[in-house]
Amino acid sequence: MNYIEFQKIVGPFTVFSLADIRQSDPAFHRRRLNEWQKKGYIRKVIKGYYVFADRALNEKVLFEIANRIYAPSYVSFEMALSYHGLIPESVYGITSTSTRKTSHFKTPIGDFIYRTIRPKLYFGFDFLKNDEKLFKLASPEKAFLDLFYIKTELRDAASFESLRINREAFLKLMNRDKINGYLDVYAQVSLKRRVNNFWEYIKHA
Repeated sequence: MNYIEFQKIVGPFTVFSLADIRQSDPAFHRRRLNEWQKKGYIRKVIKGYYVFADRALNEKVLFEIANRIYAPSYVSFEMALSYHGLIPESVYGITSTSTRKTSHFKTPIGDFIYRTIRPKLYFGFDFLKNDEKLFKLASPEKAFLDLFYIKTELRDAASFESLRINREAFLKLMNRDKINGYLDVYAQVSLKRRVNNFWEYIKHA
């Protein structure tokens, strides 16, 4: 397979793997990827996953890549809260939840951070479009609860203030009935108490 043929095969993929290529050419050898990487045609994201070197990388493209390179996962926590306009945009790395172990990948195109949640908590995300492709992003309510679930230190006014949550956006976007329904699934008394404390805090902030 030459590079032109390779481009036609994996061109539709935002991020591609050796397995994707071998679906079309079972005999494809990994060394070709190493050659094209050295020539600057492609870039390795993490082991086994690549993007074209000239791929334009906007926020939605990075979300799609985050979903793909460590599945199952969906973008959540600070990154999703920022996307929804609930906190300022200065967020470090693409933060996601996964049912797999906690991991952090420092890559040439950015940092991808994954925090573990229990399988029963793997819900509450939407499929959003990036051109004709889809990526999974937590709803505002689920991103908020995922953050409180992981960061147990969020329990008082000082820690709440450190989140820098936009009060007006929070009260406008958040559906408290949905949050309460989600909390029933989490089934943690301490989490429910901390979330309720935050509601009181943000109402009077």
